[in-house]
Amino acid sequence: MDHIDYVQRAVALSREKMRAGEGGPFAAVVVKDGQVVGEGWNRVSSSLDPTAHAEVNAIRDACERLGTFWLEESILYSSCEPCPMCLAAIYWARIPAVYYANTTTDAAAIGFEDAFVYAEVALPAEQRSVLCRQVPSEEALAVFAEWAEMPDRIEY
Repeated sequence: MDHIDYVQRAVALSREKMRAGEGGPFAAVVVKDGQVVGEGWNRVSSSLDPTAHAEVNAIRDACERLGTFWLEESILYSSCEPCPMCLAAIYWARIPAVYYANTTTDAAAIGFEDAFVYAEVALPAEQRSVLCRQVPSEEALAVFAEWAEMPDRIEY
């Protein structure tokens, strides 16, 4: 299989799950060494979870199946260009490549608008429409210090 085949697999999964009423028209697959190791589809409306996007679900599935939280040797294939949240998850999972079918412009044309989130994230915290203010805490710093000193902590 090649990039087109895996993208088409994500597209077919998006149609199947959309028609089943599980969420919006999005799906993704994670591939490692030529094998699909994770699948996910949009479950926002069916699970009442705004973070249940296709790419996030595919990453979760792949990580569970592989027993790791790093997917640095995997590729993600999606039916649509990842939104900012999914893109951040891709970076956190260390996935080095993403191939997709529809663009964010295509998604916006059917009501899935991500441009405002991209714009908001680029703003300094004090200029965002969501109030983001620090509440300093010595206890919170103490927790960080404790973590830094733990000899058996798992780095990520």
